[in-house]
Order: sequence, then C-alpha cells, then structure tokens
Amino acid sequence: MKGPSCGQIPRDGAIGMPDTTSQPASPASLLALSQLLTGYWVSQTVYVAAKLGIADLLAGGARTSAELASLTGAHAPTLHRLLRALASVGVLADGGEGRFALTPVGACLCSGAAGSLRSLAVTLGEEHYRAWGELLHSVRTGQTAFDHALGTDFFRYIQEKPACGEIFHAAMAELAALDAPALLAVYDFSGVSRLVDVGGGYGALLAPILAAHPAMRGVVFDAPQAVEVAAKRLAAAGLADRAEAMAGNFFDSVPGGGDLYILRQIIHDWNDARAKRILTNCRRAMAAHPKLLIFENVVPAGDAPSFAKLLDLNMLVISGGQERTEEEFRALLDSGGFRLTRVIPTPSMMSVLEAVPA
Repeated sequence: MKGPSCGQIPRDGAIGMPDTTSQPASPASLLALSQLLTGYWVSQTVYVAAKLGIADLLAGGARTSAELASLTGAHAPTLHRLLRALASVGVLADGGEGRFALTPVGACLCSGAAGSLRSLAVTLGEEHYRAWGELLHSVRTGQTAFDHALGTDFFRYIQEKPACGEIFHAAMAELAALDAPALLAVYDFSGVSRLVDVGGGYGALLAPILAAHPAMRGVVFDAPQAVEVAAKRLAAAGLADRAEAMAGNFFDSVPGGGDLYILRQIIHDWNDARAKRILTNCRRAMAAHPKLLIFENVVPAGDAPSFAKLLDLNMLVISGGQERTEEEFRALLDSGGFRLTRVIPTPSMMSVLEAVPA
C-alpha cells in the first residue's frame, strides 16, 4: 500500500525532493503539522514572559508595552512584538493602544500564586530546551541528550549550579501542589501514622497531606538544597511539630520507620536498575504493615493522545529515565521486593500505584 507522499527520505538521512505527481496533502493536514512544527515558538515565547516577570507586573492591571519595557529593561518595540504574540495564543489580552492585560491563562505565570507555573516555564525554557535540541542524539544512541548538550548529567548540573537547582525544585513544588488534591481525592490515608515522602523536594505534597490528617507525622527526604527550603515551608504551614525535613541520597538509604512511603515522579527519573535500588532501600526501611505509593503517569496502550508518551521522551532527554506501562511497573516492583496491589486513576493525568512487600 502506498502511503501519503511527503517526499522520500533516503536512508542516509538526506531529505529528498517532494513527489509533485501524487495527491497533495490536505490544507487541514498541513495546518496540523505546521502547528506541531512551530510548537517550540510558543513555548519559548511563554518562557521569555516568565523570565521577565511580565505576569507579576500585570497582576495589578493592564500596562503599556512601553511601561513594561521600562520595568524589565527590555527593548520596547521588540517587547511589544512579544506581547502581541502572547495575546494571540491567549496568555495576554490586547486592549489596544499598546496596552496588555493578563488572561486567566497568563495569571498562571504569577509568582507564588495558587497554581503558578512560572518556575516550570523557566526551567523548561532553559536547560530542558537546550537538551531537547539533542533529541536526535538520544534516538540514535539511546543515551541522555542532556549529558550530550551540557556536558554533565542533570542532577549533578543542578547541584553545581544552585540557582538552576532552585528554579527546578520550585517548579517541582508547583506541580506537587497541583497534584496533592488529586491524590487526597482518591486515596484513604486514615490509619497512617508515619509517612515518608522520598524525593519530596520542598514538601509541597507532604504539607497538604499532613494538614488533612492531624494525627499523622511525616518526613520529607531529599537533597540538602531542597530540604533546607522544605523545613522553612513546613514550619510556615504550622507543621514543624509533625514534620521532619531530612537530607540524604535515596540510592544509599531512606529514613526508616514509615508505614507509608510515597514516590511522586521519582521512579520515572531512572532506568530499571537505579529505580530498583530506590525501591529496595524503601523496602529495607519500612516498619511493620507498610505500603508504598508510586504517584506517576502510566503509559496506556494504543495510539490515543497521551501526555505520558511525550513525558517519556522528556525523561529520555533529561535524565535517562522513562515512563512505564502498568505491566512494566508490576515487573519493576517485583524486582524490588514489592507486589502491585492496585492502580488508582486520579482527577489529574497521573495514577496512584499501591504496592506492598512481596
């Protein structure tokens, strides 16, 4: 069967001339592909707005592009072009006469606001963007693009560059805060006395769980850079008497004595061998009658649209990890000494995988 003609691509990778004798592609198909090809134009436009703090400057009301240029130190005519583009994709509203205001979408770039994704926009627009430019290297070699693009692995990079690490951990805290209500909506935490959030960053997931369960105590466990901030945030939330922030490396050990351990988007950072090591350390640290929760995306079968399938490529590019199917999770858990008991969908894109010691 002859497929749709978009020009032959020889095996050496050179792009051939299009076949002008075949049926032309439909306008709808060309438009759809054009939007896919230029997607990074939009993401980089949003990144620049986040980096300049445009949303924060518009939080009090509309301003002109000239005013925003003066406040950000940007080139006024060029900033106007950026703002016009942001308005065209729904991030800003163009009020005419050079004035722009926030839309509900743009408000999600305000620093510290509930649901803010400003830090995520910055970290995706900087190191992640550079690494994604080397996706072809990953596909050809199976190696991590980040290492190839930036000369070191991702986690060493953010450790050696604290400012970048701070933005990354803040981005992960933004996402954890958004995920917490979905987890609380589907999982019964009653009866849990000591919860250990392994790789819990700034404590953005632990804090709402403890707030919802006053009898529970918890531990957030992560690198020193993250837990220093976590301790302050947990104290500010009035949880200092029930929450500990402990520093360490989950490849060496994790805090003991927990009857519930949570791994929120930790396993997907690593290949099977390294993920197994984390699971094994959790198994060794557990108290009596323990459970393990893995809170991650589960890759579905078939060709239906799935964020997990794109996120899987991101893990390949950034850390060499992967998203997994339910069966792949089951096999991984089995290798680490656990038995998968159930998979619980949540209102978010992620699922809760509950496991117990085998």
